Amino acid sequence: MKLFEDYLGLGIAGNFALHLAQAGELEDFKNIITQDEAAPKGMFPFYLPCSKSSNTLRPKEILSTYPLSSSSITLPKEDVNVQAEPEVGLICELEYNDDTLIEIKPQFFGAYNDCSIRVSGAQKISDKKNWGNNSKGLSANLLPIDKFEKGGIMDDYTICSFLKRDNELHAYGENVQLNGYSYFYTQLTQWMTQQINKQEDFAPLEDLKSYIKACDNPSNAVISIGATRYTPYGESTFLKPNDEILVILYNHTIYTQNEILDTLKKEEYTKENMSVLVQKVS
Repeated sequence: MKLFEDYLGLGIAGNFALHLAQAGELEDFKNIITQDEAAPKGMFPFYLPCSKSSNTLRPKEILSTYPLSSSSITLPKEDVNVQAEPEVGLICELEYNDDTLIEIKPQFFGAYNDCSIRVSGAQKISDKKNWGNNSKGLSANLLPIDKFEKGGIMDDYTICSFLKRDNELHAYGENVQLNGYSYFYTQLTQWMTQQINKQEDFAPLEDLKSYIKACDNPSNAVISIGATRYTPYGESTFLKPNDEILVILYNHTIYTQNEILDTLKKEEYTKENMSVLVQKVS
């Protein structure tokens, strides 16, 4: 079921310290100058819902394929390396003034997998992000956001991830609190709004405003806010058929990391105060 078929799909590159280096992507961004050292490098489209648009300009045909799944990842037909990218996904409302985005309002958050092809020399980030159906992951269990600012529910959440291979769980991404993101809350929404309006077609980045206009300015978006750091195992391990990737957001005032691991071993994926994404790889 394509719950977010009419939603714009965007992601953020470089919003967690050291991830780009682990992913071998620092070189791609060598010519990108950011407003401060901690700032993300830019944003990229992974899904453009332009098929129903009256606009005859259709940007990047591959990005018109709906990629989100809550249960499976289908590897590309080409012989390429693919890694999961454990992230937080935000379900957002978008508000415009004519064709200018003026506000992003996060409504829900959930476990997300920004699954990516690892290939050097790709012209744009988006070239590695959507290769067809089931190339991205979003948990079916989304959590409501009371307020996207300090003092809100997301202060209490941590993200972790695992790869299940040959029936054994391996820590894939680090266990880190969500406030470990470089840009978060108001600083993040303000930066995203400005980036969408101002980002130019340069180096691995693309002109997002023109893409969004071509889709008649969608009123909602799924935005992944950046991959967290890998464990040594995750950094060196690519996906293969029959793997399972698990991304978990959990309330660390209620659960310990050991309790989360025990929950995963028992396959209890629907507990309260957590969002779990489990995807079988084929």
